[in-house]
Amino acid sequence: MPVFVGVGGGRTTGNRSIAIALQAELLGAYGVVVNAPISNEVIKEMYSTIDIPIIATVVTDKDDYVGKLKAGASILNISGGINTAKIVKQIRSEFGEELPIIATGGPNDKTIIETIDAGANAITYTPPTSADIFEVVMEKYRKAIE
Repeated sequence: MPVFVGVGGGRTTGNRSIAIALQAELLGAYGVVVNAPISNEVIKEMYSTIDIPIIATVVTDKDDYVGKLKAGASILNISGGINTAKIVKQIRSEFGEELPIIATGGPNDKTIIETIDAGANAITYTPPTSADIFEVVMEKYRKAIE
Protein backbone atom coordinates (compact mmCIF):
# COMPACT_ATOMS: atom_id res chain seq x y z
CA MET A 1 0.00 0.00 0.00
CA PRO A 2 1.48 3.37 -0.95
CA VAL A 3 2.31 5.56 2.02
CA PHE A 4 3.28 9.22 2.16
CA VAL A 5 5.14 10.17 5.33
CA GLY A 6 5.15 13.59 6.95
CA VAL A 7 8.74 14.60 7.69
CA GLY A 8 8.32 18.04 9.20
CA GLY A 9 9.22 21.42 7.87
CA GLY A 10 7.71 23.54 10.61
CA ARG A 11 8.98 22.85 14.11
CA THR A 12 11.04 19.93 12.86
CA THR A 13 13.20 20.98 9.93
CA GLY A 14 16.72 21.04 8.55
CA ASN A 15 18.94 17.99 8.99
CA ARG A 16 16.37 16.27 11.18
CA SER A 17 13.66 16.45 8.49
CA ILE A 18 16.14 15.22 5.90
CA ALA A 19 17.11 12.28 8.15
CA ILE A 20 13.45 11.41 8.72
CA ALA A 21 12.84 11.58 4.96
CA LEU A 22 15.74 9.21 4.30
CA GLN A 23 14.50 6.81 6.96
CA ALA A 24 11.00 6.93 5.47
CA GLU A 25 12.41 6.08 2.05
CA LEU A 26 14.47 3.20 3.45
CA LEU A 27 11.37 1.83 5.18
CA GLY A 28 9.40 1.83 1.91
CA ALA A 29 7.50 5.12 1.78
CA TYR A 30 6.34 6.21 -1.67
CA GLY A 31 6.89 9.89 -0.91
CA VAL A 32 7.45 12.41 1.85
CA VAL A 33 5.29 15.39 2.75
CA VAL A 34 6.87 18.59 4.02
CA ASN A 35 5.01 21.29 5.95
CA ALA A 36 4.47 24.76 4.50
CA PRO A 37 7.13 26.64 6.53
CA ILE A 38 10.01 24.50 5.21
CA SER A 39 12.72 26.46 3.43
CA ASN A 40 13.56 25.86 -0.19
CA GLU A 41 17.13 25.14 0.89
CA VAL A 42 15.97 22.20 3.03
CA ILE A 43 13.82 20.90 0.15
CA LYS A 44 16.85 21.15 -2.15
CA GLU A 45 19.06 19.22 0.30
CA MET A 46 16.31 16.64 0.84
CA TYR A 47 15.94 16.24 -2.92
CA SER A 48 19.67 15.51 -3.22
CA THR A 49 19.42 12.91 -0.43
CA ILE A 50 16.32 10.87 -1.30
CA ASP A 51 14.95 9.32 -4.47
CA ILE A 52 11.23 9.35 -3.66
CA PRO A 53 8.91 12.28 -4.40
CA ILE A 54 8.76 15.30 -2.13
CA ILE A 55 5.24 16.63 -1.64
CA ALA A 56 5.34 20.28 -0.55
CA THR A 57 2.43 21.75 1.37
CA VAL A 58 1.10 25.14 0.27
CA VAL A 59 -1.26 27.01 2.59
CA THR A 60 -1.73 30.35 0.83
CA ASP A 61 -1.43 31.82 -2.65
CA LYS A 62 1.48 33.90 -1.27
CA ASP A 63 3.49 30.75 -0.54
CA ASP A 64 6.60 30.31 -2.72
CA TYR A 65 5.32 27.20 -4.47
CA VAL A 66 7.40 27.99 -7.56
CA GLY A 67 10.52 28.01 -5.39
CA LYS A 68 9.47 24.75 -3.74
CA LEU A 69 9.08 23.10 -7.14
CA LYS A 70 12.42 24.45 -8.37
CA ALA A 71 14.07 23.18 -5.17
CA GLY A 72 12.89 19.62 -5.85
CA ALA A 73 9.28 19.16 -4.79
CA SER A 74 7.43 17.22 -7.46
CA ILE A 75 3.89 17.30 -6.05
CA LEU A 76 2.02 20.10 -4.29
CA ASN A 77 -0.32 19.52 -1.35
CA ILE A 78 -2.72 22.45 -1.17
CA SER A 79 -4.23 23.07 2.26
CA GLY A 80 -5.59 26.59 2.12
CA GLY A 81 -8.77 26.31 4.16
CA ILE A 82 -11.65 28.13 2.47
CA ASN A 83 -9.24 29.30 -0.26
CA THR A 84 -8.05 25.83 -1.27
CA ALA A 85 -10.03 25.59 -4.53
CA LYS A 86 -8.92 29.11 -5.51
CA ILE A 87 -5.26 28.25 -4.86
CA VAL A 88 -5.57 24.98 -6.80
CA LYS A 89 -7.11 26.82 -9.75
CA GLN A 90 -4.35 29.46 -9.72
CA ILE A 91 -1.54 26.88 -9.62
CA ARG A 92 -3.23 24.69 -12.24
CA SER A 93 -3.50 27.69 -14.59
CA GLU A 94 0.22 28.42 -14.13
CA PHE A 95 1.54 24.86 -14.48
CA GLY A 96 -1.03 23.05 -16.60
CA GLU A 97 -2.16 19.48 -16.27
CA GLU A 98 1.29 17.96 -15.77
CA LEU A 99 1.82 19.06 -12.16
CA PRO A 100 0.34 16.61 -9.62
CA ILE A 101 -1.80 18.43 -7.06
CA ILE A 102 -3.23 16.94 -3.87
CA ALA A 103 -5.65 19.16 -1.96
CA THR A 104 -7.79 19.15 1.14
CA GLY A 105 -11.42 18.67 0.26
CA GLY A 106 -13.05 20.75 2.93
CA PRO A 107 -16.00 19.96 5.14
CA ASN A 108 -18.57 18.69 2.64
CA ASP A 109 -19.27 17.24 -0.80
CA LYS A 110 -19.73 20.70 -2.31
CA THR A 111 -16.25 21.88 -1.33
CA ILE A 112 -14.73 18.58 -2.41
CA ILE A 113 -16.31 18.92 -5.86
CA GLU A 114 -15.18 22.57 -6.10
CA THR A 115 -11.62 21.51 -5.36
CA ILE A 116 -11.72 18.70 -7.93
CA ASP A 117 -13.23 21.06 -10.52
CA ALA A 118 -10.43 23.55 -9.76
CA GLY A 119 -7.91 20.93 -10.85
CA ALA A 120 -6.90 18.78 -7.89
CA ASN A 121 -5.78 15.27 -8.87
CA ALA A 122 -6.41 13.83 -5.42
CA ILE A 123 -8.37 14.88 -2.35
CA THR A 124 -7.47 14.42 1.30
CA TYR A 125 -9.98 14.82 4.07
CA THR A 126 -10.46 13.95 7.68
CA PRO A 127 -13.12 11.26 7.94
CA PRO A 128 -15.70 11.34 10.70
CA THR A 129 -14.53 9.87 13.98
CA SER A 130 -15.92 6.56 15.18
CA ALA A 131 -17.76 8.55 17.86
CA ASP A 132 -19.46 10.66 15.15
CA ILE A 133 -20.51 7.57 13.23
CA PHE A 134 -21.66 5.75 16.35
CA GLU A 135 -23.73 8.79 17.37
CA VAL A 136 -25.75 8.48 14.15
CA VAL A 137 -26.19 4.73 14.65
CA MET A 138 -27.32 5.18 18.25
CA GLU A 139 -29.82 7.85 17.23
CA LYS A 140 -31.34 5.39 14.75
CA TYR A 141 -31.55 2.75 17.48
CA ARG A 142 -33.32 5.20 19.81
CA LYS A 143 -35.84 6.19 17.17
CA ALA A 144 -36.54 2.55 16.34
CA ILE A 145 -37.44 1.84 19.97
CA GLU A 146 -39.75 4.86 20.41
